[in-house]
Amino acid sequence: MEWWKFLILIVCSYLIGNIFFARIISQIKHYDISKSGSGNPGTMNMLRNLGFGIGILTLVLDMLKGIIPALAGFYLFGGQVGNLITGKGASIEAYIGLFTGGLSALVGNIFPIFYKFKGGKGAAVVYGMYCTASPILGVIIFLGGFLFLLLFDYASLVSFFMVTIFTIFEAYYLGIVTGSGNIVISCLLFTIFCLVFFAHRQNIFRLLTGCENRINFIQKLKRKKKNKLTKMQKEELKQKEIG
Repeated sequence: MEWWKFLILIVCSYLIGNIFFARIISQIKHYDISKSGSGNPGTMNMLRNLGFGIGILTLVLDMLKGIIPALAGFYLFGGQVGNLITGKGASIEAYIGLFTGGLSALVGNIFPIFYKFKGGKGAAVVYGMYCTASPILGVIIFLGGFLFLLLFDYASLVSFFMVTIFTIFEAYYLGIVTGSGNIVISCLLFTIFCLVFFAHRQNIFRLLTGCENRINFIQKLKRKKKNKLTKMQKEELKQKEIG
């Protein structure tokens, strides 16, 4: 495996991790997300402050920060699309490239050089990376995570749940593929797992002390529908006044 390929992958993936779509979107909206709510430039803070649609858009864009580096690493070391869909045929080197790209993007997201090493928490980046490694499992865990969020209202718990399940699965699955596992992949997965929990250390503290922020999706959707109806009623009243 050529060292220069790894160097290019690590540097480019790290720089991709430095892109914060939450900051870009909030600036377009003339809003400073870093000074609102938790201050975290991520999906849940955007959802709480700028609405459901903006929150989902941020989630998708942040997932791309994990998907693109992971795919690049996978292809760079011989992987193909069919390997990811079927889960068969890819070399262990391709998966090392995939997780190296994902880890580098995660580090860039949590410790961005362009923002004085103060970034986000990286859950969406990791989810994007794991969805690349196991697309079918990604859909299943996404549905499970959404149900989990509806039941418990704690977004941080959903992040822990999803990252833990994904990490265990990938370690187990790749251990089967390689026969006895691979120490490099094990180290990459363990590092990713630890970084996500480190980035959520304040959430863990708030969960333990009962002070964690909650998000109720059903109430958000009802509020959005109500606001939409109110806006339509105002427009109708305005039209009547003009008429």
